[in-house]
Amino acid sequence: MTAILTRAWLLLMALSFATTVFAGVLPEAGPIFVTSVLFLAGLKSRIILSDYLGLRDAPTFQRGFTMILVGFLGLALLLYALPFGM
Repeated sequence: MTAILTRAWLLLMALSFATTVFAGVLPEAGPIFVTSVLFLAGLKSRIILSDYLGLRDAPTFQRGFTMILVGFLGLALLLYALPFGM
């Protein structure tokens, strides 16, 4: 169990570092930036749900939460892109 949590923590730190570097380098990149940041946020959320909350042991619940997470991130991306379509 400790190895799983340590791996999850290291992955979260690496993804957080990537998000910070990306935000510092390309904030004016527009849709590419927003999509990438939302993708990284989704990966971090999935790691937290799977490893810290133990949903890895409950695949049905994990799939359900993943679907909700993807829907939420997709809605956030849609709301971001909405003014560009007008």
